[in-house]
Amino acid sequence: MKTAAEAMGSIKKYTLAFIRWVVVAGVTGAVCGVLGAVFYKAVDWATAVRTANSYIIGLLPLAGLLIVWMYKRFHMLENTGTNNVISSIRTNEEVPLALAPLIFIGTVLTHLFGGSAGREGAALQLGGSVGYRVGRLFRLPEKDKNLVVMCGMAGLFSALFGTPLTATIFSMEVISVGVFHYAGFLPCLTSSVIAYGIAVATGAAPVRFILSDIPQISVGAFIQVGVLSVLCALVSILFCIAMHYFTHLAKQHIPNHYVRIFTGGMVIVLLTILLGTEYNGAGMDTIKRAVSGGDVAGYAFLLKIVFTVVTIGVGYRGGEIVPTFFIGAAFGSAAGGLLGLDPGFAAALGMVALFCGVVNCPIASLMLAIEVFGAQGLLFFAAACSISYMLSGYYGLYSSQKIVYSKIRAEYINRSAE
Repeated sequence: MKTAAEAMGSIKKYTLAFIRWVVVAGVTGAVCGVLGAVFYKAVDWATAVRTANSYIIGLLPLAGLLIVWMYKRFHMLENTGTNNVISSIRTNEEVPLALAPLIFIGTVLTHLFGGSAGREGAALQLGGSVGYRVGRLFRLPEKDKNLVVMCGMAGLFSALFGTPLTATIFSMEVISVGVFHYAGFLPCLTSSVIAYGIAVATGAAPVRFILSDIPQISVGAFIQVGVLSVLCALVSILFCIAMHYFTHLAKQHIPNHYVRIFTGGMVIVLLTILLGTEYNGAGMDTIKRAVSGGDVAGYAFLLKIVFTVVTIGVGYRGGEIVPTFFIGAAFGSAAGGLLGLDPGFAAALGMVALFCGVVNCPIASLMLAIEVFGAQGLLFFAAACSISYMLSGYYGLYSSQKIVYSKIRAEYINRSAE
């Protein structure tokens, strides 16, 4: 039994910790919300300009040269972006201040001139940089700096996608698969909610879809969903292998950063001339069309993989998650239709299942399904996440991610994602 003095000491300790984290996470969320809103508008502007003037895609190779020059100027050519931020949480490495403006400008340039990339890579890197600086501002100890880096990741992710719960769980789950950093729950949620509120208030539209045809729960429906989820797990493996293999191949055969990014830019320009502009940028229009049940080519997911692998693999900046949504939605729409599922519902399942397969975050993926599509069909999304998580193996987009526990048995393995 604790004495009265010990009980009062515990109350004081937890109260002070609570106040400290609310303040630190609140500041982090406020900064991330403002920065996220600006970044959201910048990427939207870049997309609008490119869509209205598709000829500027021809300047993508030159934009690549500018990106390499900027990163070289700040001695960050070898910085692997999101992987470095994830690694810093386990190793206490510093997240460079220059990372924030570099990834901001680099991502906007990539979107403006037609590279196939998303926004979340920038969100995680921007947020990580903000969080680290806030941690230093408050003179937090190293372990607490790690948590505030997670707060920054959650805040920027939430501001850009309008999914505060997904952002909170993702930032806690993605670092070490199988281990939740529960100490980060309150700080990450605080940062995420504040950033979300600021972003929405300044005009950033949350990603939301309404599903019109969700099947009734039945054995047949679960079999259809299960088959689609198995196929999505295989596509997630294909995407991860293609990303890592092409990046390695490009560095090995074209070691000069300028030549590599210029060559990759030329490849994207030629592919665009041959195939059209649907696969440039993030591809949100195609995602919306697929989820609404519209017509999407059965091979669209493969072409998006090619565009994204080349863009990111040669050094353009952005992220792989929105392209993952495109790939999942396009594949789900095509494969689900063949399986007898409503194409729009199958596209939604494909988005969530593929996201789960490439980031190894089943709980965050389930939160994504709830926030983006609503709670209807939750059991189907849960089944899709569980199947895709197990069958995607130990592949992942982030090589610095640790798979702490086995996916098939209660066993400690602590291996890096492949």
